[in-house]
Amino acid sequence: MNHTGVHDFVLAVDFGGTKIAIATADLAGHVLEQSRLETRALDGAEQILTRTLAEARVLIARTEAQSKGQCVSIGIASPGIVRDDGIALSPNIPGWEHVRLRFTMRTALGVATIVAANDVKAAALAEVRWGALQNANPAVFLSLGTGIASALIVDGRVLTGAHGASGEIGYNLRGVSDIYGAAHGRAPLEEVVGGRFIGERGSKLLGEQLSAAELFSHADVRVHSFVEETLTELATHVANLAILIDPARIAIGGGLMNSSSLILDAISSRLAYAVPFPPELVPAHFLSDSSLYGAIALALTEWVDGKWK
Repeated sequence: MNHTGVHDFVLAVDFGGTKIAIATADLAGHVLEQSRLETRALDGAEQILTRTLAEARVLIARTEAQSKGQCVSIGIASPGIVRDDGIALSPNIPGWEHVRLRFTMRTALGVATIVAANDVKAAALAEVRWGALQNANPAVFLSLGTGIASALIVDGRVLTGAHGASGEIGYNLRGVSDIYGAAHGRAPLEEVVGGRFIGERGSKLLGEQLSAAELFSHADVRVHSFVEETLTELATHVANLAILIDPARIAIGGGLMNSSSLILDAISSRLAYAVPFPPELVPAHFLSDSSLYGAIALALTEWVDGKWK
C-alpha cells in the first residue's frame, strides 16, 4: 500500500487522432494543470511519445512545485485496444500498434501505477463517476465522433470483453449483403455513420468539401434527406443494442453532439417504438474533453476511501 500526502496528484493523458490532452488532477478529480498538443499522427508514433513525455514532465514538475506533493498514478486514454505489447484497432496513427504504452510511460516518468484503456471506455468511466451515467445500471455510453463506438456499464464497471473490444459497434454489419468486415480491415457501420464518413459522403453528394457538422445544418433538401437516412440507420443499431442490453440509461457524447437535437430526436423516436422497455436517453455530461476526464478517472481507479489499493 502506498502512503500519500494530502497534496499528491495524478497525471492524465488522452491520445487523440488530432490532439493530445494532458492534465494533472488532485485526488478528487479536479484539474490542476493542463496542456494540449497537436497529434501530427502522420508523422508517426515516436514523435507523439517524445513530445507527450516532455510536456508531461513539465506539468508534473509545475504541479509538484505548487502542491508540494508527488504524482502517484497515471491514467491514459487511447484509441484502440491497449495491450502490454501494443495497441490494436488503431489504424489512424502509424506505428501505434507497436507502442508499449504502459511500459513506456512507466519507464520514462518513473511512476509505478499506470492505468490505460480505450478512449471511449475511459470516457464512459468519467460519465459513471461524475456525469450522466451515475446510478444507472446497466448503462450505455455512445460516442459519436470521427468514428463510432459504445461502452457497456454493469454495476458501475465498464465491460471490456474477452479481447478488450466490447462495444465496438462501428464493426456492426449493416445487413446480409455485407461481405467485408473486421477481417478485411473494414468497419461497415462506422463507414456510414462515423463523422468522417458522413462528411465524405455528403461532400460527394454536393460536390463540395463539407464536414459532418456543416451537413447537419445545411439548407439543401438533398442534405436533409441524406442526414435523415444516416441518423435512421444509426438509430436502428442503437435500438438493437438497447434490446440486447436493456439499459436503464444511454448517454451520448462525441463531436457530432454539436447537433444534439437532431441526433437525440432520431434515436429517441426509434427507441420509443422498437425497444420493449425504452431506456432514458441523455446527452453526456462531458461533451468536450470526455476522454481526458476518463483518463483522470482511470488514474483514480486505484484510489478508494482515502488510500491506494
